[in-house]
Amino acid sequence: MINIIKLLKKNKYKIIVIGLIIFFIAFFGMWNVVSGGYDKQNKTILLLKKIIPTKIARKVRDTIFIIPDLKERNRFLELVMRKNDQGLNGEIFNNKIIVSKENHTEYLLKEFFIPFKRLDSRLGWASSKNTIRKHYLEIVKDKVVLISGEGQTIYFDKKNIFKDKLNQINIPNNLNKILDINKFEPMGIRDLLIEDEKVYVSLYFKNSKGYSVNIYAANLNYNKLNFELFFESNEFWKKYTVRTGGRIEKYKNNKILFTIGDGSIKKAAQNLNSLLGKIISIDKTSGAHKIISTGHRNPQGLLYDKELDVIINSEHGPKGGDEININFQNLNEIPNYGWDISSYGIEYNGDDIYKKSHSQFGFIEPFKYYNPSIGISEIALINNEDMKNEKYIITSSLRAGSIYLIKTDQKINKILNEDRIFFPQQRIRDLKYDEENHMFFLLFESIPSLGILSLDTK
Repeated sequence: MINIIKLLKKNKYKIIVIGLIIFFIAFFGMWNVVSGGYDKQNKTILLLKKIIPTKIARKVRDTIFIIPDLKERNRFLELVMRKNDQGLNGEIFNNKIIVSKENHTEYLLKEFFIPFKRLDSRLGWASSKNTIRKHYLEIVKDKVVLISGEGQTIYFDKKNIFKDKLNQINIPNNLNKILDINKFEPMGIRDLLIEDEKVYVSLYFKNSKGYSVNIYAANLNYNKLNFELFFESNEFWKKYTVRTGGRIEKYKNNKILFTIGDGSIKKAAQNLNSLLGKIISIDKTSGAHKIISTGHRNPQGLLYDKELDVIINSEHGPKGGDEININFQNLNEIPNYGWDISSYGIEYNGDDIYKKSHSQFGFIEPFKYYNPSIGISEIALINNEDMKNEKYIITSSLRAGSIYLIKTDQKINKILNEDRIFFPQQRIRDLKYDEENHMFFLLFESIPSLGILSLDTK
């Protein structure tokens, strides 16, 4: 017993040091779990979040970590106040180098204020109060056009990204008048497409029949936009859901593409008599539509590549089931991507009710799926100018606050390399690639702001 006491006294400083190390690791580990800026794809933190119940994490955040949390919130609110004070100036407020996770490539990030309402992350990503706080952008020759979830349209000269201010200009439109005339309750804009001097917007709304999504079109005019009904989906669901789709994209043969979510209605995505859970084409002249693919849950990214005659879409799955899907346009039948029979995800309550294989049940396997989910959003396709036999699929994410860069072969048959650019405390709703300047235009939801991401770090 005496020897044990002597040994403890002799090593008490080591014990104290080890104890302090453990304490600080636990302390900062807990802060990473309860703070909003942690990397939601970090496996260590994800493990801690499984161990620590959400109620306890929130209690710790609001008690032990109340001071650092308040400091972070105050810093954020100061930025929001600066944004409100500068109006339509579109002032730059961030300029820094970001290094990618895997390939350690350096990118230059510049952030500019935009005048739209911020998403309130504390209400949760599925909150109906946040439904009108999802914003979108398009690059049109020498101009950049943005639309807020509430329908406010602005533009600025693209060259202004090289200045300290974007000098944004409002474009009046009649979207609120359309809502009033039809007695629609606005649920938010869901996408923006500008092609051939036409502006297309998808609108999520509620009326006496329930919830639905339509497309409205206007002639491109920087003085005023007069929208008219272009496509009426005539699909309704009774309860509010984020599974709306709503992406619009250019296509071939005088047509555009449109994604419609499954509306959280079981088996709708597999029903060919319904447009729910589908990607459709719409003729720009006649308005006639055709189902292009089925078996979708909530397609949130969409593109068409003319060279390969291929449609690529990204979509939100259940927990651990976000997908990138490839649809080559030479199939003799409507391709089916499996929802809500096959998925590599599970229900949010933990129920594992889906078939993991797609091909065994006659469905097309995803080109790529993410587990844990990244909250996948818009998607782009870029040719590698240095290597003509390679392409890059670029996708943005909400939950993971990242841009994912997937290098593929020229025919998009296999993945050659993957990289990730992480933006702490951000949600990236929309993304466009500017070929002229070799830059990404990113819409961040938190402030919100417009991010300009360049390979040129000078």
